[in-house]
Amino acid sequence: MSVAEFALWATLGFLFWKKKLYQRFPGMASYLALRVASMPTLMATLYIQSQPWGRSYYAVYFFAYWTVYITSAVLLLLVCIEVFRSALSALPGLMKIGIVIFRWAILVSVVLTFSSISFVHHGLAAVPDIAVGLMRSVSVVELCLLAFLCLSMNALRLSIRDLAFGIALGFGVMSSNDFVFAALTSRKATMTGTLQFVYEAVLLASVAIWVAYCALPQAVRKPLMMPANSTIYRWNEIASALGHTGTQIAVQQPANSFFLTDVEKVVEKVLTRNLKGRASES
Repeated sequence: MSVAEFALWATLGFLFWKKKLYQRFPGMASYLALRVASMPTLMATLYIQSQPWGRSYYAVYFFAYWTVYITSAVLLLLVCIEVFRSALSALPGLMKIGIVIFRWAILVSVVLTFSSISFVHHGLAAVPDIAVGLMRSVSVVELCLLAFLCLSMNALRLSIRDLAFGIALGFGVMSSNDFVFAALTSRKATMTGTLQFVYEAVLLASVAIWVAYCALPQAVRKPLMMPANSTIYRWNEIASALGHTGTQIAVQQPANSFFLTDVEKVVEKVLTRNLKGRASES
């Protein structure tokens, strides 16, 4: 099953590169390149360190595995931002402000996850705790992203055949699989247990979903048509206006008209009185 998984990852990477999908999702392309490049190395190192003569290679496998694991978590955060940006591409105003909010949500999720980790190990033994905690926060973000796309597909005119939705769907299935596996498995589980085979089967199905999305012709996204008085259009216009200073207008302060009026009346009375005096003298 591990060999079949590598074959699916390699097929997915080939289709991704052949159709130049890396131009639309560069983060996803980096993630695929990491998986395709690291899987043979990790599998070979795992086999070597499991042999009686290769126990000294355990440190190599330990550092290589957790380095790839942490790097994958960081790349997955970038992929989530790419999918979110692609889904909101028809509404640039909401996309701009949504990306800012989405980044803050990711930061808060990571901080809360790390603050809830109980570091029972010290030194290098704490690396797995940190890596698993980071990946757990990434999984929560992936599930929230999938829920957002499912709830807003009609408003965003996003097709179920769109690659952005397909990527989110695959990661959502993977995240659910990870949470269920972590809840049901024990610390002493073996790699030949029944639950391990179920976990690997769901993982294969997730990668197969991406292969199908990449193999099928890409759906052309329809233009987003909406009335001018629609709520989402007003929100987009408001979001587009945020952050723009606009044209500065010099406003001249009006003079105190009340004071000037009184002065004019006094001057008028004085002039009238002088004119009347001169007329009576003449």
